[in-house]
Amino acid sequence: MPHIDLSLGSVSYEDTGSGPAVLLLHGLVQNATVWRAVAADLAADHRVITPTLPYGSHTIPLQPDTDLTPLSTAHLIGEFADALGLPPDTVFVENDAGRLQQLAAERPDRVGRMVIAGCEAFDNYPPKGGGTMMAAAAKIPGGIRLLALALTPRPLRRIPGTGFAVMSAKGVPHELTDGWLAPLRTDSAVRADLVKYLRGTRKTEMLEAAGKLADFPNPTLVVWGRQDKMMPPEHGRRLAALIPGAELLELDDCGTLIPVDRPQALAAAVRKFAAAHSA
Repeated sequence: MPHIDLSLGSVSYEDTGSGPAVLLLHGLVQNATVWRAVAADLAADHRVITPTLPYGSHTIPLQPDTDLTPLSTAHLIGEFADALGLPPDTVFVENDAGRLQQLAAERPDRVGRMVIAGCEAFDNYPPKGGGTMMAAAAKIPGGIRLLALALTPRPLRRIPGTGFAVMSAKGVPHELTDGWLAPLRTDSAVRADLVKYLRGTRKTEMLEAAGKLADFPNPTLVVWGRQDKMMPPEHGRRLAALIPGAELLELDDCGTLIPVDRPQALAAAVRKFAAAHSA
């Protein structure tokens, strides 16, 4: 994978297809592979960019003195888009995390078109289940490594109500989670990045972002899984009501990880949204 050097460090990414630009953003302890089915679908008629962000499944640690927080990561996403020269009407799509909402609140001019797909929002931050578990582990020396080691046996990742199990209505393929967990098990610098990020979380920052989204001027689509147990579906409805002109799509048989549970439906929704709001 190519990588690009930014202010906080290097970010690797995939860049496939051609046409209108779509930037796909993943959540914590994941990498670009969560988007594999969606990216393959959209690349038929779009340029699809999928970075691997410094969320614990990255393989290039950031600079040791980096001020890594959720908000600085939101700005890093904007810097990444700037560095690649992505056009103003790029469709930004995020699943699971909430950094896109923060970027849209801080730099609405950078986020030309926005798709919020089952994300952290309002007071669900860190999100219940896996989010609160990681936040607690980050406060304990060695806690993140112990958590990664505890999830090494594949059956433990499927215990109902915990970790990856709560995020998907259909189950996350083990070949994905194997790759997501490997850097946390083997690289202390990657673990340090994730710990720094988690310790930099502020409980109120998603509420602060929401307060600014009422003025977001650009086209927005909110997509949510009706069976989402981590990100409350009512938050999707609240976001759609809050952002002027936002559209709402709710999907059945779908949890938080929409790119895993309903990739074709999400790709179709992004394609339709991009076409409806093209320049």
